[in-house]
This record gives sequence, C-alpha cells and structure tokens, in this order.
Amino acid sequence: MMTTVDAATALSAEDRAALQEAVRALEHPGFAARLASVIGQPVERMGRALPPAAAEAIAAVTAKALNAAMLVALTTLKRTPWTGSRRVHTALAAASGAAGGAFGLVSLPIELPVSTVIMLRSIADIAQRAGEDLDTAEAALACVQVFALGARTPESQAAESGYFAVRGILAKSVSEAARYIAERGILEEGAPALVRLISLVASRFGIVVTQKLAAQAIPVIGAVGGATVNYAFIEHFQDTAAGHFTVRRLERIHGKEMVREEYERLRTSMAA
Repeated sequence: MMTTVDAATALSAEDRAALQEAVRALEHPGFAARLASVIGQPVERMGRALPPAAAEAIAAVTAKALNAAMLVALTTLKRTPWTGSRRVHTALAAASGAAGGAFGLVSLPIELPVSTVIMLRSIADIAQRAGEDLDTAEAALACVQVFALGARTPESQAAESGYFAVRGILAKSVSEAARYIAERGILEEGAPALVRLISLVASRFGIVVTQKLAAQAIPVIGAVGGATVNYAFIEHFQDTAAGHFTVRRLERIHGKEMVREEYERLRTSMAA
C-alpha cells in the first residue's frame, strides 16, 4: 500500500493545488452557511421549523426535479453537449429564482425543476471541461451525483457527510443504474435501479432545497432576494461539481487509492 508520503510525492504541485481546491469546495460548511452570509438569516433553523406538509411537498417536488435532470443527463447531454459559460448558467438560475421569489412558494413545483435542469447543464459543462465523456452513462450519472454531494449541514460534517462517504453511499446505486442503462440502452421510467438512485440523491438534495425554500419564504426577500438565493444555489452546486470532477480527473491519472489518501490528508490538515 502506498504511504501518505508516496502519494504526496507522486502528485505534481499543480495537481496537489487542484486537489486542495477540491477539498475546500467539497468539505466547506455548506449551502446554509453560504446563504446566511448573504441574507443574514439562520436559514437552516428556519428550514427545520417548516411544517410536515411542507416537508412532504418539498420531497415530491425534489424527486420531480431530479427525474427531469436524470432524463436530461441520460438522453440529451451526449447529443447536444452544453457549451454555455458558468456565468450564463448562473444568470439563468438567478432569473428562475426571481420568478420564484415574486410568486411565492406556490411556484416551487415549476421553478425547482427548471433551476435543477439549468444546474445540471452547468454541471455537465464543468464535467466536460474536466475530461468526462458524457456519452457514457457512468459520467452522466456522475453529474446527477453532484446534487447529493452538495448537501451538508453544520451538525453533520462527520463521516456520513464527507465527500468520499457520500460517494460510497451512492456507489452501488450508481453502478446498478449505469449497468441497467448500458444493457437496455434506454431510459425506462420506473426502472428500479433508477428509482433507487433518484431516491438516494433526493434524500440529500432535499436538505438544500429546504434551506433554499426557507430563505425564499422570508417576506422581505421577494423577487430580488429570490434571484440572490438562486444565485447562491447554483454557485454552491457549481463549486461542488468543480471539486467532484477535479477528484475524478485526478483519479483517472493517479488512481483512486492515491487520490483518496492525499485528499484525506489535506482534509485533516485544513480542518486542524
């Protein structure tokens, strides 16, 4: 087994710097902290106070949004890869959030799927820039994974919410879904392998959606605040995607074991 010293030595200075940026993006406090710094409100606490009916509605809309993103990931990315810039995607998401802020919570069933697909397109662009082949189901599903990887809360920064821990939780479902698609060559609605993956991703993505919803529910937020919230929303997942696909790129070059060992070393040193 390669030691930490061997791993650190094998990575070039450029690769090590890129990995350090990835650790910073993937292990930061999360969307709630980003929002709190923008709007000056403890959004996470507000999210916990939402009534059960709201939680059920969020879960349903989140699943719908991820199903739409999954459809885009597996049917259109390979034929028409998105070439828009990160700034364009952010502006589109902000406009979507402005509409949501102006019309209130009732717009969520329409606004969230639109925002999620816009984010998926941006994530795919980041993936392509990192050398991913979106013709493969595995790479397309890696884009969908980002919605789970971006869910973190201050009290759950331990093992179950670390980057590699979440990848591990998703690994079996991603593998089964990719194999199903490779064998069938089609996207079949209700396929158990895809339903399981969507369910796992939705359970984590819903945490961030709840925080977003709580922020947009603040009466003084309105349309301008809604755009600000969605700006932070897409920036959060763009940063997560950049970190995720940097790690995957380095894994293709140096091997998974080496990259994970150095990642954990950097994570520990940055947390000290």
